[in-house]
Amino acid sequence: MCGIAGLYYPATPKPVDPARIRAMTDAQLHRGPDGSGVWTAPGVGLGHRRLAIIDLTEAGAQPMASADGALTVTYNGEIYNFLEVRAQLEAMGAVFASHSDTEVLLHGWSAWGPAMLDRLNGMFAFALHDSRRQCLFMARDRLGVKPLHYVELSDGGVAFASELKGLLAHPLLRREPDIRAVEDYMAFGYVPDDICLVAGVKKLPAGHSLLIERGKSLPSPSRWWDVDFSRRARGSVKALEEELVSQMRDAVRSRLMADVPLGAFLSGGVDSSAVVALMAEASSQAVKTCTIGFREAGHDERGYASQIAQRFATEHRERVVAADDFALIDTLVAAFDEPFADASALATYRVCELARENVTVALSGDGADEALAGYRRYKFQAAEERVRTLFPPSMRTGLFGALGGLYPKADWAPRSLRAKTTLLALAEDGAEAYARSVGVTTPTLRAMLFSDEAKRALIGHRAEDRYVRTMRDAPARDAIDRAQYADFQHWLPGDILTKTDRTSMAVSLEAREPLLDYRFVEFAASLPVSMRIRGGQGKWLMKRAMERYLPKDILYRPKMGFVTPISAWFRGALTDEAGALAKSRVLGAMFDPRAIERIATEHRTGRADHGRTLWQLVMLERSMQRLFG
Repeated sequence: MCGIAGLYYPATPKPVDPARIRAMTDAQLHRGPDGSGVWTAPGVGLGHRRLAIIDLTEAGAQPMASADGALTVTYNGEIYNFLEVRAQLEAMGAVFASHSDTEVLLHGWSAWGPAMLDRLNGMFAFALHDSRRQCLFMARDRLGVKPLHYVELSDGGVAFASELKGLLAHPLLRREPDIRAVEDYMAFGYVPDDICLVAGVKKLPAGHSLLIERGKSLPSPSRWWDVDFSRRARGSVKALEEELVSQMRDAVRSRLMADVPLGAFLSGGVDSSAVVALMAEASSQAVKTCTIGFREAGHDERGYASQIAQRFATEHRERVVAADDFALIDTLVAAFDEPFADASALATYRVCELARENVTVALSGDGADEALAGYRRYKFQAAEERVRTLFPPSMRTGLFGALGGLYPKADWAPRSLRAKTTLLALAEDGAEAYARSVGVTTPTLRAMLFSDEAKRALIGHRAEDRYVRTMRDAPARDAIDRAQYADFQHWLPGDILTKTDRTSMAVSLEAREPLLDYRFVEFAASLPVSMRIRGGQGKWLMKRAMERYLPKDILYRPKMGFVTPISAWFRGALTDEAGALAKSRVLGAMFDPRAIERIATEHRTGRADHGRTLWQLVMLERSMQRLFG
């Protein structure tokens, strides 16, 4: 696991200053504290910060060049099947000089070119320079576990880096905010992967590659992989159950390869418990696990985690942290660069911090909710879609729209009791309703907050439209397929994987997600919906399959998750912070100060709950100050 950066001049092979590349990589020191390297040639420079995981010798250092010097690569990630791919290449005559998975990229490119990506199973982002073909090839893994940012500079160069802060170290990067990214952030609580808060900066999408050739303009990225929900697996429940366990077992075992201490996050939920169970089955030594707890009983899962730790005799550590851990705000702002308002990042950072005290690699349970429809919102989407099919669109819009307008608002209630929300959702088509359901701040509230000038600058850009387009064009059969597919394109890389990558890398910890093995994801996407959701239970087949490993009180207990008392913060310790938002020069350039003051006052006095919106504004204000001054 590492941090990469570089510079390439497509038009003219201008000289590249090694010090400039070094500054870009050193800005990402946390991603690779074990070593660094810079390589330059006419028109190109590659840099690397190393977190040594496999082949700890100097032979594994980067940037790494081929024996003839024609190819050079800088790479972030792990290729879990690299020994298998290496054997294929050796059978073709390749001679390896190291035991590193990095070298597989060099020989793989020589043998197969861009088609080598189809043979790789892992999490990665890399840039490979080929002096013979006069090109720079960049690629990102299928699901977007590892990040890669790039930008065209005023001098004709294309700069890239794992994190935005790597690009910010280049003096020619123009620091101007993109108002569309602010709209998207306010809608979802994160900046999606198809946009960046710094205007002009792009993120290479998950499952995409980019081939930049000398003498040609910068092309658009090419998709090399996508998840397909349109196929359906055949077989009995028992057969599919066995296949699911086999896929999970292989995914976990392949991620146990490391030359450094390895462990797992253990929350006591289904996903992390399943990963730990399969790790224990595959390991000859006690698995190292860790969990964090909270003093608030409704949020504390330590008891469940301890139950799993005892069941599998893990070497378990736990730590209690305060739910009001807002002292981490500036740490998170620095780690994420762009504003990020998923408050569970506070807990994720703390568990990564705890894990790093004993291990360098930790396996997580991320991905199962997206792959196997574990979120409650999928269940609601399926139920609402069944109702929609009973009424023609015109009748549905008029009937449910009118009822929803009359029904009182009840944000405090569980969603199942929020009739207003449900009625308004039924008035819309499925894609539009789902786009709103995954959002944080409604279009109506955003319209109230934005200044007239900002609204004009948006030129009709609306955050929810990306979800609507994605769902309507999805390779899918039904509503659940479409919702899951859209989450794989937007929510997973933009929120879940960004959160895990930035918080783990901030403490120089490598996180691995076996339940995002692409073979497991492809299999899960092919399952009939009835095997993903049944009897109100998401991840139905997975829970059934794991009954041989885990107790039912773990498998079927209500999902807890991490909930921060954000609303209470802004009526307590952060009251002054909320009040100061209306006076912020940074926010005042985009928002109506009177609207901000209104929601802060309504929240403080208890007339309304705007805690999440105030949290978004705080994180946005801090990030904007850091990025633009």
